[in-house]
Amino acid sequence: MKCYEYYSSCKKSCSKINCRYYVKSKENNNCVISKAQKGVSTLQDIGSLFGITRMRVCQIEKTIINKIKKRALEALSLNVE
Repeated sequence: MKCYEYYSSCKKSCSKINCRYYVKSKENNNCVISKAQKGVSTLQDIGSLFGITRMRVCQIEKTIINKIKKRALEALSLNVE
């Protein structure tokens, strides 16, 4: 059983501050994975969770999408040769 499954089933908040998935949010058991499993979130929800603006979340999202597109195109061009 993974730690986020354990804390979710016990309805306890995680206290592992050094965990890469830790985020201070009692509502989500202090775990980003628990939040993600609850379904779709708005940019405002994500910004509130991480303490940033929804506009910053939008900027990060655009950067990530561009990186994915670039890597996909590179992978496709490698397969063509």
